[in-house]
Amino acid sequence: MSRATSPQILGQILKAARRGKKLNQEQAGQLVGITQAMVSRIERGEANARIDTLFRLLAALEVDMELLPRQKASGQAEGDRW
Repeated sequence: MSRATSPQILGQILKAARRGKKLNQEQAGQLVGITQAMVSRIERGEANARIDTLFRLLAALEVDMELLPRQKASGQAEGDRW
């Protein structure tokens, strides 16, 4: 399992998943209604993509995403910071 701790790492994960499905950027974009250029920017970690766009892309590429609390050095989860 990979941890996406930055937009660039998330982009690398999505790119690997897309390639694993033998899709080019144009085909992946068509599946979710975005341009090839937007897929490219997402994969490079340069896009300010909407969350619904990311969820559609994750679903199309059959990638699951989990949101986990950060861990303190001692291994205990930090409290909510909201």
